[in-house]
Amino acid sequence: MQLPRDEKIKCLYLEGEFIVSIRYYKHKVNLYLLSNSFVEVFYNPKTDRIDQIIPLDFKVKRMKFYTDQISLPRVS
Repeated sequence: MQLPRDEKIKCLYLEGEFIVSIRYYKHKVNLYLLSNSFVEVFYNPKTDRIDQIIPLDFKVKRMKFYTDQISLPRVS
């Protein structure tokens, strides 16, 4: 996560495994698995840009959107 934004994007698309995409407010959020960690990519279709790339926080409310579509491992 310390890489510059363009390098994060390149690394995710080359080495990450796409898991699922959800709609969350104004964003399309793509969930990736990279080196045993989940990463969220917040894409704004209106501006056609990636606004944020962050590690998945399993405590956020949008987890319901993911768990409705896929089975994620439990985290204590």
